[in-house]
Amino acid sequence: MNRLPGRPAPSGKATTMEQDRQWLSTLLDIGRELWYMTQEDVKAAGLSDADILALTLEALIAHGRNEYEMPAKIGLFPSDEVFCHAMPAYVPAKLALGQKWIAGNASNPVKFQRPQTTGLLMLNDILSGCPLAIMDCAWITAARTPAVTALAAAALHPDAETFGMFGCGVQGFGHVRFVPQTLKKLKTITIFDVSEANMDRLIAEVQPRIAPRIVKGRSLEEVAKSCEVLSSATVLLKRPQACVKRAWVGRGQTILPCDLNTFWDPTIPWEADKYIVDSYEEHQLFERIGYFPDGLAKVACETGQVLAGLKRGRDSKNQLIVCSNIGMAVVDVVVVVSLHLPAEAARVSLLHWRVD
Repeated sequence: MNRLPGRPAPSGKATTMEQDRQWLSTLLDIGRELWYMTQEDVKAAGLSDADILALTLEALIAHGRNEYEMPAKIGLFPSDEVFCHAMPAYVPAKLALGQKWIAGNASNPVKFQRPQTTGLLMLNDILSGCPLAIMDCAWITAARTPAVTALAAAALHPDAETFGMFGCGVQGFGHVRFVPQTLKKLKTITIFDVSEANMDRLIAEVQPRIAPRIVKGRSLEEVAKSCEVLSSATVLLKRPQACVKRAWVGRGQTILPCDLNTFWDPTIPWEADKYIVDSYEEHQLFERIGYFPDGLAKVACETGQVLAGLKRGRDSKNQLIVCSNIGMAVVDVVVVVSLHLPAEAARVSLLHWRVD
């Protein structure tokens, strides 16, 4: 798999940077030109689910081994509904340097007929720092987020036969598509959304693509009590909603939230046998700005440390494990630099901007 059409194979860190820039220089005038990719361009240049899982795993292992640079998300909150995050990262082993600027507003679909999540991602040349590409980041975010959940689920609960998904939006679709690829014994996926139509659309679109049977849950409680592995991709709110109660979950389950402290009873991480997070630094940041009003539970380790084999995940079948993954830029940039295109289509679908 080429990260971009014709990109030379790495042969050592210093040499690779030089080779990479030399190759890129044959495609555009670095510092005077850059690529612009719409969401459709990104989709057309996209990777298979297997590619995304493999790249996400590489990024998480690099994070677990501390082989990266990534400050915690810089956030702006212009209103109670809107957040904007700047997410820079550098992963040397993948020659991946860039930043995602992403915004979210849960009311967008109703108020403005726009997606809940929007944003752009910029890639930079490592040696000069010049921008190489600007692209829509919605597809990237929608792909890498469920990939993280799927990888964490396999590491923490590999024998699971049941999976429950709360939220049937873009991320819910992705989770139901990705999880069967890592949980090989999965038989049933139970979904729940406040919108019956969203559940129907998910089943119609995803069921033909996966083997496990997708069923609609009748209530939050039913889903929480009946599934070994649970995930949620709803909204991000500072005030915990406690939609799933502590009494509904117990030992032997694995909970994988993508929505911080919003959806679950905030006592659950405190009472879990292990509380694992993708980035301790980022969770601390969210605690400081008010997303964990009762404080952050004791963190056992990071997701990448488990996947890298540096820390133990589940120690016994009877443990209750919570693994919170809120999204890291290391994964975004590793996936983006690995986009591959047919060489003959690259100049057609990638627009060149002249910068003077």
